Amino acid sequence: MTSLDGVQAAINSGKNSTQTIEEAILEAIVEARATCEENGSNSPNCAVAWDIVEELQAEKAHQKQAQHHKTSLESYCEMYPDALECLIYDV
Repeated sequence: MTSLDGVQAAINSGKNSTQTIEEAILEAIVEARATCEENGSNSPNCAVAWDIVEELQAEKAHQKQAQHHKTSLESYCEMYPDALECLIYDV
């Protein structure tokens, strides 16, 4: 079964990490299926395994929401920092 350390490592993983959260989710699903097959679908171990999968999926959704997407103006100002629309004046 997936350990809590593995779940925490997947949650804290960045883009440069060896395991992404998507990989951790897929691994947790495989382990949850194996656990449920071995212990029965109504066992506490099976429920815990699927809870881990749910937590990883929720964390992936939270990370996706936290990403800042650039607006068209921000992209334009990066390309043309001296454009009138991009100038910031101190008054």
